[in-house]
Parts: sequence; C-alpha cells; structure tokens
Amino acid sequence: MKKKISLFIPLALVLSGAFAQSGMRSVEPVNFSKVTINDSFWKPRIDQVATVTIPVCVEQTEVKTPRIQNFEITAGLKEGEFKGIFYDDSDGFKALEAIAYSLKNRPDPQLEQKADQWIDIIAKAQQPDGYINTYYTLQFPEKRWTDMSMHEDYNGGHLIEAAVAYYDATGKKKLLDVATKIADHFASLFGPDKQHWVTGHQELELALVKLYKTTNNKKYLDLADWLLEERGHKLAKGYTWTDWKDTAYAQDVLPVKLQKQITGHAVRAMYLYTGAADVATHTGDKAYMDAMKTVWEDVVYRNMYITGGIGSSGRNEGFSQDYDLPNERAYAETCASVSMVFWNQRMNSLTGDSKYVDVLERSLYNGALDGLSLSGDRFFYGNPLASQGQHERSAWFGTACCPSNISRLIASLGNYIYAQSGNGIWVNLYVGSESTFDVGNKKLPVEMKTNYPWEGKVQLTLNPSSATKSALHLRIPGWVQGQPVPGDLYRFYDQAPDKFTVLLNGKEVAYKMDQGYAVIDRKWKKGDKVEFNFPMEVKRVVAKDSLLQNNNRIALQRGPLVYCVEGVDNDAQAWNMVVPENTAFTASYNKDLLRGVVTLKAEVPVVNASADGLSVATQRKTITAIPYYAWANRGKSPMQVWLPTKISDIKLNY
Repeated sequence: MKKKISLFIPLALVLSGAFAQSGMRSVEPVNFSKVTINDSFWKPRIDQVATVTIPVCVEQTEVKTPRIQNFEITAGLKEGEFKGIFYDDSDGFKALEAIAYSLKNRPDPQLEQKADQWIDIIAKAQQPDGYINTYYTLQFPEKRWTDMSMHEDYNGGHLIEAAVAYYDATGKKKLLDVATKIADHFASLFGPDKQHWVTGHQELELALVKLYKTTNNKKYLDLADWLLEERGHKLAKGYTWTDWKDTAYAQDVLPVKLQKQITGHAVRAMYLYTGAADVATHTGDKAYMDAMKTVWEDVVYRNMYITGGIGSSGRNEGFSQDYDLPNERAYAETCASVSMVFWNQRMNSLTGDSKYVDVLERSLYNGALDGLSLSGDRFFYGNPLASQGQHERSAWFGTACCPSNISRLIASLGNYIYAQSGNGIWVNLYVGSESTFDVGNKKLPVEMKTNYPWEGKVQLTLNPSSATKSALHLRIPGWVQGQPVPGDLYRFYDQAPDKFTVLLNGKEVAYKMDQGYAVIDRKWKKGDKVEFNFPMEVKRVVAKDSLLQNNNRIALQRGPLVYCVEGVDNDAQAWNMVVPENTAFTASYNKDLLRGVVTLKAEVPVVNASADGLSVATQRKTITAIPYYAWANRGKSPMQVWLPTKISDIKLNY
C-alpha cells in the first residue's frame, strides 16, 4: 500500500501548477482504512450494518434471490439459466464493497471467508477476454456491447469499486485482477479511434478513477475522461436504447462541459457528476469544474428537498422542473441521497469549499440515513416528506440497489470525516474518531471526541511526537452561520449566525475563515486540545415562495438534523396541527425512544373535526417532533416535515 501511495504523489505535484492556474484546490479525503470510528451515534450503526444489514444483503443475494447462482452457472459450477434482472450483478458487487469496508471496521473471519467464496465464483465466471456479465453470457453472448442502456458497464463499474475497496481493506488482489481485466477489455473496444459508447447508467466513470488511483495506471483516468466526453454528441445513433427515449433522462443532451441544468434520472446524474468532479480533480480541467459548479447550483438552489434528498418524480426516478418538490409524492430515492454524498465530497475535494460538505452532511443525516431502519433489516427505496400513514419499510426490493448502497455508505463513513491538502488537515464531519496524518516527514495523530449530532461540543487532541506545523481547517457548518443550505431555496426564520468560540488548551485562539473553515495555522505540540461548541438551537426553516408546496409552512431543524411529526407521538395525528412561525420548541434527549433521540416539543393549536365532519374544534396541545431519519420505525403512521403556520392550510381529510 505504501508503494501505491508514493507512486501517486508525483502526479499531485505535477498537477499543483494546473490547479493554481484554474482556481481549483485539490483536497484529498483520508481513506476509510486510516480512520477508526468510536462515535456514539455512528459506531452502533456501523456495527449494526456489519452484524445485521450486510447479513441480510448476503442472504438475499445468495439464498433468496438468484444473483450469486447466476455467477455459479456462468462459471460452470451449476447448471441452469439466468434468472432475475439484467442489472442484478451489481447488487452482489455493492454487497462485496460494503463487506470490504465492514471488515476494516469490524474484522470477521467468517464474513471475509464468504466474500472470498463469492470472489472465487466471480473470477471463474469471467470470460477469457475479460468480459463479465451473467445476463449476456448466459442468454445473449452474441449481443454483448450492442445496447448502451443495458448496464453492462454499470455492473462493471460496481465490480471495480468493490475490488478497490476489498484491496484497500484486505490487501487481497484477486477481485482487483478481475476488475482490471474487465476495464482492459472495455478499453480494447471503446475509446479514441475505436467504437463510441454513451453509457445508459453512469457509474463506470467514477469507478475508473478509483482504479487509476489504486493502480497508478493513467489509461484508466483517460478512459474515464473519454467516457465523459462522449456525452451530448448524438453518438447513440445506430445503437439500441431500450432504457429511455429522451436523452435528457441520461444527461445526454449536451456535452458534460456545457451542461448547466440538472435533468433526468437522479442517480445516473449524480454518478455522472461524481465522475466528472473526480476527473477534474486529477486533471485540473477547469471546464469540468465550471460545469459542475453550475449544475450543482441548479440542484441545490432549485431542486433539493430540505432533507438533502433529490429527485421528486417517480415517473423517471428523478427531476421534473424547478421548484417541483412535492412532499407526500416525493420520490427522493435512497440511492440518490447516497450519491449526493459522493458528489458533494468530490466537489469539496475539487474546490476546498465547505458548502459542499454542508450539503453532504444534510443528505447523510437525513435523506440517506432515513433509507435504513433502526433495526437494520428494513429499507426505504423512496423517502417522502409527508405520509397519510400508508408508508412502511420493506424487507427487500425487486430492484435492490438501495439496501447495499446505504450499507456501503455507512460502512465507509470513515472516507468522509477528514481530508488533507499538503500539510493542511481538514475536519469535515464531526464524528468521534482517530486518524494519523503524514505532515512532511512527521506523523500527526488526531483524536476527535463529540456527542454530535445531539450536542455541539467537539474536542480535538493533536499528538505529534515533536512540534509539527500544520494548518487545521475546522468546518463551521452553514446552519451555525445562519444558513441552512447554500442559496435561497430555504432560510432560517431567524438568520442570525450562532455565536461560538474556538479554544486552544482552554484559551481563545485566533483563527481565520477560509471558504467556510476556521483555520488555525501553527506548530502543534503533543497534547494540544482544540475545543468548540456549536449552539444546538431549534431552528425554524421557511422555503422560498417559488416552492409552492411549502408556502405558509415551516420545517424544524436542530444541528444537522431535520425533524418531523409522526402520529404515533401525537394522538395518531400529524396533519391537524398549526405551528405559528414564532413557536418556541424545547429539546430533550430521550434514551429510551427510537434508540436514543433528542425530541422537540411545543404547545400549539391542534384542530379536530367532529364525527360528522360538519364542525371543527381547536385546542392547544403539546406536540412532539422526532428526527426525520427515525420515522416509520414503529409501524404505519401519518407524518409531516413541513408544518402549516395557518389553520387554513391544514388538511383533515386523510
């Protein structure tokens, strides 16, 4: 592993001039394998993914569905025919990726043995030329690479991601060899002066950048760049496009560098733009950066839910038109929130701007985390912001991308906490953890302690063996600075920034603000402690008037968490309460509720209809709000995130 990293450093030095000229700022996330998480909020969830969620994915992949069986048949280990959906291979690969992260977090010899068994089968299923896809190999070998919408490259991308993660976690190369062969096979057919290819479901682009970083073979970076360049030139002519009629569905209307608006399928878009940001980070291509900034603003300023979820329409699993963000009909696929985490991390790496981590944090704690039940064995595919009580979590799905996707995100949380640029250390997420940074020729261990998101106090201890100079960048969340999200789609009713103090060894320390980070640049000595405390006030959020669904409504936020009211806490009602804009909420931690949450309470007018529906009565009652991610864990129940501020906006006819 050391050899791999040392090979990569000269490239970073070569690119530094390009970044300086382009206005980019390359910030490299610290790999999950170098971060130990001991956080009271996330560590139990990471352990639960290892002991509950991943075993569910394994059972579904191997026993209850034919996904692994398809590989066994392809490998000649069993007789039979392909069963399932043409993209099912990818679910096995995503499960392997989640296993890889989990093995680092919580070593498990039996789980590792299971992964190795799968890898042996997958390797045997690979064709001599490197091709691997059970759907085509078992049914239509003569039709390989004839239909760009059939996910051959999408499946291959998830194989590559799994292989890189498994190599990082275990040092084992067998799956990485399989991944390299499929990448080389693809490169033998497609690329400059070869066949055109406009992938129907983007994923291979970002995976190839991961393979490049692992192997230091620049041809994979070049191939990712070429795939991006293929889009928007009407190159699909002559191919079958069974997956979509409108090329906007797969972001193929304009070349990526000219795109300005978000369109089509949300997950495909996020994977595409993650890949574009990745390529820009490693090439210094400013055109990609400029396009990504513009498209990002279109998403965040006009097309994102307060939960960080995206994709309002179930018709295309994606975007419709600006400010069309219905609450009860929200699609907001779990995979889309997961991929918002991916893209915003890459945008932060590309620019060094904390606003991207602000959005990442919002999607992580709300839109994505909502996709996994507190028990770890049930899931949401879509994540509505209102329910009349019809929604419940599922044990699995026919299209099962979401369970393994949320599994791999939580298991890989260590990838998102810290970053480094030169000798600078960046703290992006406030998660109890430890890591060690290479600063010059010295080691700089850092330990973070916090009870975030329930409390705002954070303590960082730096323990270099000798005095070490480094700039420590502490992200000051937008919600602390009076802004729930970048742009004006949402704002706090009270926009005054919160007051906080940064202490060094118990005394106030000077810092400068740089792109949303408080920067302390000094020589650190063993035992230095940096402390700060973000006020955890209950904030009332209002939406821009253009978002008609939320006119005369407020949402509640405390720290990074968005709240909702659920019927189970409020006399089986969630749609009959009025929350005037000046309502004051009190917060308290309840260790026995929903595995421990801070609840919000306030006395507000509640409206009830008479039995005959001819009259209504209003009385004041205390209502309870819970974190959005925790709803639908106690059976079916009505729920709302956006609460009316006027009686005229109450709906009682559900």
